[in-house]
Amino acid sequence: MSVPSIKDVRQYLTFKLGEEVFAMDVSHVREILEFTGVTKVPKTPDYMRGVINLRGSVVPVLDLRLKFGMSMTEKTVNTCIIVLEVSLEGEKIVLGALVDSVQEVFELDPEQIEPPPRIGIQIKTDFIKGMGKRNDHFIIILDIDRLFTSEELACASETEYKAALQG
Repeated sequence: MSVPSIKDVRQYLTFKLGEEVFAMDVSHVREILEFTGVTKVPKTPDYMRGVINLRGSVVPVLDLRLKFGMSMTEKTVNTCIIVLEVSLEGEKIVLGALVDSVQEVFELDPEQIEPPPRIGIQIKTDFIKGMGKRNDHFIIILDIDRLFTSEELACASETEYKAALQG
């Protein structure tokens, strides 16, 4: 059984958080940066690690490990920031997603993707687009436009604004 919203072969960028492998449609990815550090903005939630200067633009960085209820991302030689373009109510928002490591880009046919599991009413999984199958392993395919709530994106925009005022 395939996912109805995925009708054609697409390219996905895979990355790791802990031992889990996640993927996102490459059409949302602007670039991948080495994690050198972020500037913390006061009075922001824990998952909002801070901001980076990307060629003169302030880009908020969110820690995906914290977003998924894991421990904070530790800086290693493999830690990366995936710069994403996210849609919210017709507006494009640029933000960075902090991940443990970036793996590879590959294509998946719609037949290789199953719908996300139904876990129950208490657990929200609408940000999971599907479960990709590759080399006998499952890859959690994220729906980037649903991954962050409007409140989190509003916080990211506010963080960007605060950082611009400080700088």
